[in-house]
Amino acid sequence: MTDRFSMSSARLGRYLLLGVAASALCAGAAQAEPLDLTILLVNDFDRMDESDGQGGFARMMAVVNDEIASAEGGTVLLAHGGDAISPSLLSSFDNGAHMIELLNQTPLAVMVPGNHEFDLGADVAIARFNEANFPIVSTNTSLNGEVVDGTVDTHTVEVGGYTIGFLGLTTPDTVQLASPGDIEFAPVLETAEATAAELREGGADIVIALAHTAIDEDFELIRQGAVDIILGGHDHNLMTFYNGDVAFAESGSQAEYVTAIDLTIDRVGEGEDEELVWTPSFRTLNTANYEPDAEMAAKVQTYLDQLSAELDIEIGTTETPLDSRRATIRGEEAAIGNLIADAIRDAVDAEVGLTNGGGIRADREYAAGTVLTRRDIQSELPFGNKTVKLEVTGEQIVEALENGFSQVEEGAGRFPHVSGMTVTADLSQPPGDRVVEVLVDGQPIDPDATYTMATNDYMASGGDGYTALAGSVNLIDPSAANFMASQVIDYIEEKGTISPEVEGRIVFQ
Repeated sequence: MTDRFSMSSARLGRYLLLGVAASALCAGAAQAEPLDLTILLVNDFDRMDESDGQGGFARMMAVVNDEIASAEGGTVLLAHGGDAISPSLLSSFDNGAHMIELLNQTPLAVMVPGNHEFDLGADVAIARFNEANFPIVSTNTSLNGEVVDGTVDTHTVEVGGYTIGFLGLTTPDTVQLASPGDIEFAPVLETAEATAAELREGGADIVIALAHTAIDEDFELIRQGAVDIILGGHDHNLMTFYNGDVAFAESGSQAEYVTAIDLTIDRVGEGEDEELVWTPSFRTLNTANYEPDAEMAAKVQTYLDQLSAELDIEIGTTETPLDSRRATIRGEEAAIGNLIADAIRDAVDAEVGLTNGGGIRADREYAAGTVLTRRDIQSELPFGNKTVKLEVTGEQIVEALENGFSQVEEGAGRFPHVSGMTVTADLSQPPGDRVVEVLVDGQPIDPDATYTMATNDYMASGGDGYTALAGSVNLIDPSAANFMASQVIDYIEEKGTISPEVEGRIVFQ
């Protein structure tokens, strides 16, 4: 496979050869001296600003700048393991353009598409790929039998007399997790084996796979041994691994940490006895320990200001009053709770919807006729929760509802708001024995039947006492999910006018 990304030597210097003397680049393989190469990895990085003093572009750039300054003539390479343009609140307005624009202002050397690059459809993904001034390596994707526009099959770079080859792998589950349209995803292992062999035949000394794949696929790649280094993404794991043959790293998410892989590459022996040797070591760099880069922080603030302007945009009118006061959403059926549960259920096409009152936070009333803004919805749903789609039994649903009603007297945030079902409860009974009846689509719930449920990622992981949901089959898990706030905004915008009411979805007897 050929590298279809064309760049000048000047641009190559911007991407990769930071701190390397030009003469080292021109040296032939036979004259190559030992090479010190540092790979910096970020992945699953769609949030541009920091959170609680960690992550975001400005702190990531501080790490990169520090590594470049301390390289002492070595090479520093910044790589991205995928998931950038979605999901974020601003990406719901600009289709992720701001993330590519910010990445263009970093010394990013190479990136692989993650499944979230395809959330907004193939056309948007291709548009973003073509805006990047860094190579996006996507070996196992194709469109109508051709390389996806804006990406390359492979990428090779000469560094200090050594050839570094890259291939990119995106999980085939993207067809279920996102909306890639007609883009196809070839099997991971077969692609890695064939492409690594081609890269080595073409002279690559080290083969690196950028792999936005699940952890089980990562370890299959490790056991396969076709590549030397795997730069991972997708699972949000913070981990490194080396079995003596293959090195692996994944850097959590949101650039809260940057993983540094330090490599020493050398050739030993002469003639037919010559062989390449390399050794890795790992450093986990907590971005909370770095002062944000002022220049990048200013650029991020520009987009935050833009987001603020976007949030003050009108999205629709509520023809009925809404009440998100704490006592209401934690103690009884609420029209706004019904609205949110309906919106997330509609967004993922689930049979039932369930969300917790504690996640609804603005604590205010909206009179009938109020024109709602994006800021209103973001204020109601400020936690950045995402909507997942679970496969659950009727028994699990009842257990979850029992938890939801277990602390009503205390005003607990676990109070349930539902869609697609009607629940009768008796609060005079002890917790755990309060659910009297559950109807799904008008029919009594079947404890043994399987239903699809839309809920938030917090509850799905057992948060707020919803342990009955933990461990359920995730049809849309958190790593592939979209923000609840964005889905509610889209729901209201599509309808223009809404009229949610308290309609007897939750009845106390």
